[in-house]
Amino acid sequence: MKVKAAVFRDPQEGPGLETLDMRGPGRGEVLVRMVAAGICHTDMKFAASDSPVPGPVVLGHEGAGLVEAVGPGVTKVTRGDPVVLTFGSCGTCPSCTDNAPAYCHDLAGINFGGTPHRAARFTDGAGAPVTGDFFSQSSFATYAVAQERGVVKVRPDAPLEMLGPLGCGFQTGAGAVFNEFRMQPGQTLAVFGVGAVGLTAVMAAHVAQGGRIVAVDRNAERLELAKELGAHMAIHASREDVAQTLRATLPQGVDFALDTTAALPVMRQAIEVLAPRGVAGMTATPRDSAAAFVTMGHLQLGRSIRGINEGNSDPDFTIPMLVDLFMQGRFPVDRLVRFYDFDQIAEAFDDLRDGTTVKPILRLGAQN
Repeated sequence: MKVKAAVFRDPQEGPGLETLDMRGPGRGEVLVRMVAAGICHTDMKFAASDSPVPGPVVLGHEGAGLVEAVGPGVTKVTRGDPVVLTFGSCGTCPSCTDNAPAYCHDLAGINFGGTPHRAARFTDGAGAPVTGDFFSQSSFATYAVAQERGVVKVRPDAPLEMLGPLGCGFQTGAGAVFNEFRMQPGQTLAVFGVGAVGLTAVMAAHVAQGGRIVAVDRNAERLELAKELGAHMAIHASREDVAQTLRATLPQGVDFALDTTAALPVMRQAIEVLAPRGVAGMTATPRDSAAAFVTMGHLQLGRSIRGINEGNSDPDFTIPMLVDLFMQGRFPVDRLVRFYDFDQIAEAFDDLRDGTTVKPILRLGAQN
């Protein structure tokens, strides 16, 4: 079938809209008519010249839309269902069978493999392959094919165009608080970097009735927004000594620290401000693969460091829960969003890159 898609061919030029032929859906796959898709820093990473996914490629991994058709064997959704698309997982490894698909043993291969099979998802007007199935969806297109495990049905009264980022960025921040930290009323949290992931962590901690929620960033406007969304304290990292300022209010440190920056000095700060038995969660990996050095003496009092992927979410549970919280007015992700038409995709990427927009969402065509 013919689809309009944003194709990334040259990292220096950005994406261009093209008409492609798309294959599918096959067994266990779902064809979705796209309503909208969020743009995430992961999309920027894989659009860069050093991307491990072969180009040309159709990116996009925070999609939402309406089920158009299902392949053989699909029972989870039917035509017309409103759905959010999320990451793919194998369903058979120890993590998947333990309801921890975010730690699937083949997560990288399934979502970022760029294998010949995935490359054949799309072909351009000259018959040349264009890599698809990015994050098991490639949702920067008017239609996307996703595996059944990565499709989550959502309530029909929710604004579908708002929900795509729940498939990645929003569930990463909120899931870190709800699923990984399992934050209890009165416990304390410091969030380092209050972009989309950090701000949704602040919201989730507010829902969990955190006793003290601290936002750390260099962007004064983002810090003000964090306070409006539930942070009790904001620390401007370029104007204040973070550890000293935090410990002036919380002398023992915090129960949880969440780093969303992947910047080594910031990751070290997140570890250093932990209270005894505190947990530092890391949601991203530094590009240079260097280690965030910390002394064993600091860890000896039960402090620990956790890598957190996709908020340790089981999407079939986490995404509907976050939709319910949004509809109740308790998870106001609309405060983070700006919408762009599909042909404004280059502008949306620029606005995400320079911090003008917290979470850009592309409108792709169909309406719920």
